[in-house]
Amino acid sequence: MDALQKLNRGYIRSVQNSDVRWFDQNLSEDFVNSNPDCTFVDRAGFLTQIARPCLVSKLTAEDVVIRMVSDEVAIIRARTTYVKPDGQPGAGRYTDVWARRGGRWVCVAANVSRG
Repeated sequence: MDALQKLNRGYIRSVQNSDVRWFDQNLSEDFVNSNPDCTFVDRAGFLTQIARPCLVSKLTAEDVVIRMVSDEVAIIRARTTYVKPDGQPGAGRYTDVWARRGGRWVCVAANVSRG
């Protein structure tokens, strides 16, 4: 559980800081992401998205729930808050699916929504 909490914090920090290297190390090869506009991107597409500067600031995760589905699969879901480029507050939700592969946790899927 501690490892998943740390990975979740790393995920949010890496989105905020456009840290492609962190994602390259922590996403599975078959990773897919569902974007807020309902499009899907594979791992390569997601890394391209992350490389762009993040347009929001003060991105934080709240109400984080980590559910162990098995010893090998976990689901993390949470609410996010942030400040939009125009200074207005924003919020969203995410669900990340993590799998233990080769003795370590990797993110295999993510879904992001914004309000």
